Amino acid sequence: MAVMKPVRATPASVLILGAGGLGCPAALALGAVSLARIGICDDDRVDVSNLHRQVLFGDQDVGALKVDAFARAMSRRFPKLAVEKHAVRFDVTTAAELAALYDVIVDGTDNFAAKFLANDAAVLAGTPLVHAAAVGWGGQLTTVPARGRPCYRCLFEEPPAAGVGPSCAEAGVLGPVPGVLGALAGVEAARLARRETPAFAGRLVQYDSRAMSVRTVRFNPNPLCSVCSPGARIRALSAAEYGPEGCIST
Repeated sequence: MAVMKPVRATPASVLILGAGGLGCPAALALGAVSLARIGICDDDRVDVSNLHRQVLFGDQDVGALKVDAFARAMSRRFPKLAVEKHAVRFDVTTAAELAALYDVIVDGTDNFAAKFLANDAAVLAGTPLVHAAAVGWGGQLTTVPARGRPCYRCLFEEPPAAGVGPSCAEAGVLGPVPGVLGALAGVEAARLARRETPAFAGRLVQYDSRAMSVRTVRFNPNPLCSVCSPGARIRALSAAEYGPEGCIST
């Protein structure tokens, strides 16, 4: 049997949006590949009802700011890793600046407004982005390469109307499901940080834990995409485009 060599360290940096059920396993995957720097963006506090899926936290962290508990947990496991805390909501007032500070972004949010905002901020900044989502028994992944083509809007053109489709908080999620998807998002982000070819670009990867199946839907750049096409209408971030929700972690 061949012996696997350790993955080489990379000086790149990754921003994780949401210290939740997706962001926590993504962070563990990134710490394990000797990433130099992780930024974590979340303005929420640890809640006992989320401990079954937010694997970096324990009872002792309940009530603490997630970014503080996240930084403590990651520092214990990976003492050489620099963790930068952003205890703010990822919204139109913070998104552009945060997207420009890092080499790769992992989207671990749980609402459509935040996902479209993450996509648009990443495309405008030229920063590659890994989207992850989990709800109920399954979830999905896709990667937006630097400057898009294709991006999240090539697949889902506009955010749905308010109230259409439940969030993870509303519909619930089986605890291990975001763990699977978050870990895969972390592996993909590590690949991007090493400037390797992304695995999920132009692919929507759908995971169903009940059927234990993975389905891939391929998609192409939309020549009329609102943000990544030559004639894109979105040239800057605007509150009217996304609404007030911002970053909410799964």
